[in-house]
Amino acid sequence: MDYNALQILLIFVVTFIAAIDQFSFLESLYQPIVMGPVIGAILGDMQTGLIVGATYQLMTIGNMPVGGAQPPNAVIGGIVAVIFAITSGLEPNAAVAAAIPFALLGQYGITLLFTVMSPVMAKADQYAHEANPKGIDKINYVAMGILGLIFGIVVVLFFLAGSTFGRDLADAIPQKLMAGLGVAGGMMKYVGFAVLLRLMLSKDLWGFYLGGFALAVIIIANDSLQGAALLLMALIGFCIAFWDYQIQTKMKSASPVGGDFEGEEDGI
Repeated sequence: MDYNALQILLIFVVTFIAAIDQFSFLESLYQPIVMGPVIGAILGDMQTGLIVGATYQLMTIGNMPVGGAQPPNAVIGGIVAVIFAITSGLEPNAAVAAAIPFALLGQYGITLLFTVMSPVMAKADQYAHEANPKGIDKINYVAMGILGLIFGIVVVLFFLAGSTFGRDLADAIPQKLMAGLGVAGGMMKYVGFAVLLRLMLSKDLWGFYLGGFALAVIIIANDSLQGAALLLMALIGFCIAFWDYQIQTKMKSASPVGGDFEGEEDGI
């Protein structure tokens, strides 16, 4: 399939915005589940973009940067995975696995930018001492522009080669290796959830987790309940979690009966 200059420009603009968004805007637009259908719509296959973006999102759901330590980048990885799937016909799990090396490029690009901008912070301190907010704004805008350019150029260069390179790569990979990539991509979703649970789960929440898991397995096993039933179950889970949050908040804010006075209460 041939792609026109407008599609290339739109992919660059979307990648540029997503690169900045991961640190500066809403910090949610850059997520693969959002970028996937957008890139898919640009390339004429929104459904594949949504499927691949959601698959990549599950893998990165537990990833978070800690200081200068950056995980494989979700912006480049997610967008390249969608491009792989649409231009090369890779199935979603295999496309996600094949995009990991490109996600590492995004990780290296961010680390490089942080390293380059580190000495510039002394200039920002000087602007702050001089009460010069415009100078600080200029530093931030330059950093955001460089980051957006790095990401946009990497994705566009791959896309320009991807329409033929991706298909040639898919044809050159043996079927067994392709199946292995699919299995590896499928496993990454569970690794993402495991990382998230490792960070968030406490002993007080095991009941909610196991109960939700059991209900999900029951619903998935019944074809007639799949789809909308899963969304309704997620809504019920949110309601239960919100109710528990309200109860816990009220218990923490409640004052002891009797105030500051000691002695027995008659219950009236």
